[in-house]
Amino acid sequence: MTDSSLFSALRPRLFAIAYRMLGTRADADDVVQDAWLRWHGSDRTEVQSPEAWLVTIATRLAIDRLRARLSERSAYVGWWLPEPIVELDERTPESSAELASEVSMAFMWVLERLSPEERAAFLMRQVFEHEYADIADMLGKSEAACRQMVHRAQQRVQQQQPRFAVPREQHQALLGRFMAAAQNGDRAAMKTLLADDVQLVADGGGKVNSYLRVLHGAGRVAGSFWSLEHQYPQQVIYRQARINGEPGLLRYVGGKLESAQSFLIDNDRIVAVFIVRNPDKLAGVPQTIF
Repeated sequence: MTDSSLFSALRPRLFAIAYRMLGTRADADDVVQDAWLRWHGSDRTEVQSPEAWLVTIATRLAIDRLRARLSERSAYVGWWLPEPIVELDERTPESSAELASEVSMAFMWVLERLSPEERAAFLMRQVFEHEYADIADMLGKSEAACRQMVHRAQQRVQQQQPRFAVPREQHQALLGRFMAAAQNGDRAAMKTLLADDVQLVADGGGKVNSYLRVLHGAGRVAGSFWSLEHQYPQQVIYRQARINGEPGLLRYVGGKLESAQSFLIDNDRIVAVFIVRNPDKLAGVPQTIF
């Protein structure tokens, strides 16, 4: 293979790593481009494994970029959620590669609570199945330190994961019922589909009005959906879509895209709702009803 074709073959994997680390397409694309420039300018005769070399470079670049972004995110208005990857049609080979070991919005939300190095170590081990020796080389740490980081991260992630795995068909059916209830402004029906301790996290980025605090409780979460329908009667329309590889909803108000919504399901109830309203993160989503 030529250097260019080899890099192209590995590009989806590099993007998958960078997106999971950084949460936006633009940052992930920048990391991949920087990795290409370093690959293009390197002495490949010294590279024993191109894949290992490129994964290491991409991981280190992503850690550096995430560290820089953390200071920016500290000044972010409200909660920061990742840019959603929205699919409306059947998956393409590219999208399937991007979402290998699918990363839900809920999972990405938990990853945001980890330090850059913890996040990298956890992803390399649990998602991309690298050996600890390889992770240690990537991060410049001892294997013992990497094992400890992964263990701590795993504990935090498990605390936020649902107790019962929900089949995709069940997830989609539950979401369909919730969508119908929300579109009809049926607050009582929505509450029956929400866990008592459900939480709602919204990201407006200071660009549009959004909740600056996490909403807790079935009544408040159902009320937030009801109030929008009450404010704009017959103008709120939902469409199902895959968001980060899982069933989700796009919400349109007055014919224009208002948000992309992801849902965490546990034991046949919605336990978390993640709503991305920041228009900068929705640029790649159809802006009018399709």
